[in-house]
Amino acid sequence: MSSPKRTALHAEHAELGAAFTDFGGWDMPLKYGSELAEHRAVRSAAGLFDLSHMGEIRVAGPDAAVFLNTALVGNLGAVKVGRAKYSLICDADGGIIDDLISYRLAEDVYLVVPNAGNTGTVAAAFAERADGFDVEIEDQSDELSLIAVQGPNAAAIVQALVPEEQRELVTGMKYYAAEQAVVAGHPVLLARTGYTGEDGFELYLPNAEAADLWNALLTAGEPQGLIPAGLASRDSLRLEAGMPLYGNELSREVTPFEAGLGPVVSFVKPEAFVGRAALETRREQTPELQLVGLRGDGRRAARSGYAVLAGDDAVGRVTSGQPSPTLGYPVALAYVAPEHAAAGTRLQVDLRGKAEPFTVVDLPFYRRGQ
Repeated sequence: MSSPKRTALHAEHAELGAAFTDFGGWDMPLKYGSELAEHRAVRSAAGLFDLSHMGEIRVAGPDAAVFLNTALVGNLGAVKVGRAKYSLICDADGGIIDDLISYRLAEDVYLVVPNAGNTGTVAAAFAERADGFDVEIEDQSDELSLIAVQGPNAAAIVQALVPEEQRELVTGMKYYAAEQAVVAGHPVLLARTGYTGEDGFELYLPNAEAADLWNALLTAGEPQGLIPAGLASRDSLRLEAGMPLYGNELSREVTPFEAGLGPVVSFVKPEAFVGRAALETRREQTPELQLVGLRGDGRRAARSGYAVLAGDDAVGRVTSGQPSPTLGYPVALAYVAPEHAAAGTRLQVDLRGKAEPFTVVDLPFYRRGQ
């Protein structure tokens, strides 16, 4: 069995006392001290994440837009240069292979960012689906690092490290936009995206420059309350924000409609994207299960795999769950039968043999500024 890969920042994490975990085949920092403190720092100030385990696939050529419109379910051809789009890659049956973000860097150049454990699968699917298209597909995942600054102070921290003429670029950048910038002397692709429910930026740059930028951000962010944050807090933050995680909420056994991602699928575009026929059929049907948010009425948290009950009947299963540090009560995502999916529905979760009360609530659990 091969050892997990290490990011270019592994030594920096070790020096900071990180506890590591294997995630998607990568040796990643789980936390540096208190995962609760890291979570709260992102909500109140800022956190610094190493996301270099994520994939980066460059798609370029005259057919780049029409190729991505065929390979993915979203309308990537409608994305303006300098903007980004969340989308899905599905199989022929409509099952979700991965969820990903695509940045349009130029008229015929995109950067597609799949999840860590799915990068090879997505790259292989792209190669297979590229037949007949005038495109070049290059997996740059082993060459690039990705650093994220997330939290209400993120813009001020990044702004302090760019040249004076780029400060307005930082503050004026829209959500799901990306621009070339220079941060702490390093040319980066600077994107206003994230996975925490807070404002924030993601910075892509070559591996060799990652450690210097990481340390510059730590130094600049210290007066702003920034601390390094690991995967544990990233998971609790994304759960509060109601964001799905591949392998938990998303899989090949789930279509976009069960996952509440129907609006991500474009049936307006002309391309016969992979999975289109199956999804056109499925959108006319009521899904057997629907993804919902659950708020715990008590103190005990539901966990992935636990059964959701309506009386004595099992009506679904939990996909993610834990206590919410921000809200002060347990939250969970779960797939339940549609007749139990309306907000306000009272259900229970089997917590190791004891049925605990939960209530279906609208997502997200947490909104910025609340």
